[in-house]
Amino acid sequence: MASLLDFCGDMPLSTVEPGTELLTEGHRTGRLLVLAKGRIEILRGATQVTMLNEPGSVLGEMSIMLDEPHTATAKAVGPVEIYVIEDGETFLKENPGAVFLMMRTLAKRLNSATTYLVDLKRQFAGENNHLEMVGEVLESLIFQQQRRELKPGSDRDPRLP
Repeated sequence: MASLLDFCGDMPLSTVEPGTELLTEGHRTGRLLVLAKGRIEILRGATQVTMLNEPGSVLGEMSIMLDEPHTATAKAVGPVEIYVIEDGETFLKENPGAVFLMMRTLAKRLNSATTYLVDLKRQFAGENNHLEMVGEVLESLIFQQQRRELKPGSDRDPRLP
């Protein structure tokens, strides 16, 4: 099966130490990173979103595709080997096969979010409380077609990411 690693042959491979911050939430680098070996923790604020350990996993794609700062921080959990693509946008424009693989990954993520949304709606249908509203909020976020300015956080506590 094709992998983003197939597109990284000429890219520099970096080895980073545990605890190294590879991408920082709220900053822009323009980089794409492709994991060759190791484990990377993905954080939004202080909350762990996921742990990446699959070779070929990509980081930085959302920042490039959204033309916004990184939406999360990526930290090396142990020793990590990673391909560094300094100009991610140019790389994607020149490698439609890599874009297709990234689109497939993003489609899988969206499918997972949609499946979760359906589950939430079924669980809390008719509850008439704030839990039922979670499904409506997720639905509006997942299926929005036009780009609108979204401000993550909480009206109750604006410090929450």
